[in-house]
Amino acid sequence: MSVTEMFTYIQGFLSADQDVREDIRKVVQVLEQTAREILTVLQSVHQPCGFKEIPSKCTKARELFGTVRTHIADLKTKFPVEQYYRFHEHWRFVLQRLAFLAAFVVYLETETLVTREEVAKILDIQVVREKGFHLDVEDYLAGVLIMASELSRLAVNSVTAGDYTRPLRISNFINELDSGFRLLNLKNDPLRKRYDGLKYDVKKIEEVVYDLSIRGLAKEAEAGGDK
Repeated sequence: MSVTEMFTYIQGFLSADQDVREDIRKVVQVLEQTAREILTVLQSVHQPCGFKEIPSKCTKARELFGTVRTHIADLKTKFPVEQYYRFHEHWRFVLQRLAFLAAFVVYLETETLVTREEVAKILDIQVVREKGFHLDVEDYLAGVLIMASELSRLAVNSVTAGDYTRPLRISNFINELDSGFRLLNLKNDPLRKRYDGLKYDVKKIEEVVYDLSIRGLAKEAEAGGDK
């Protein structure tokens, strides 16, 4: 093979690779749009009247996850299954956002931490790497950490809405989450930086609870919850 033939072959390979990446980017853009739609639905729970609408908003969000599953099914056809990590950077961010949205929906419904398996089921993807398009554990953890920031905001807005028990429950949940992350030896720099943000979320929620305590509202909330 001559030098010219060799570089012609390489150019063909690069062109094919660029075509695959462009196809992936188109699907990811649609996924990002759907993720924004889900976020818009869920953001309304931060409004004073939004707490009463949590069940209906979660139902709407789960309906939109049906659209997400359709787009992910399309995404799976755009590249060889064994080359997941070769193209992973194209959908990593949106997958983390979707993991966050799934985690937030499950928390709003049950006030529990969603498992990686549950997120994968909501997105209709795999957990085991060898089975194909899957939810990487670091993408799952990133989504959980994004949810923690959203919950710190929810704690503040709960007080504004006159719901004084919710911040206490959020505080307990976030403290448990923080304890769990402390057990991990995080070597992924972006993930470790995001975990640093959890410390500020914990502090922010503690300040909300402290403010409720000194105003006597925490005891009132606990007493009301015991009745």
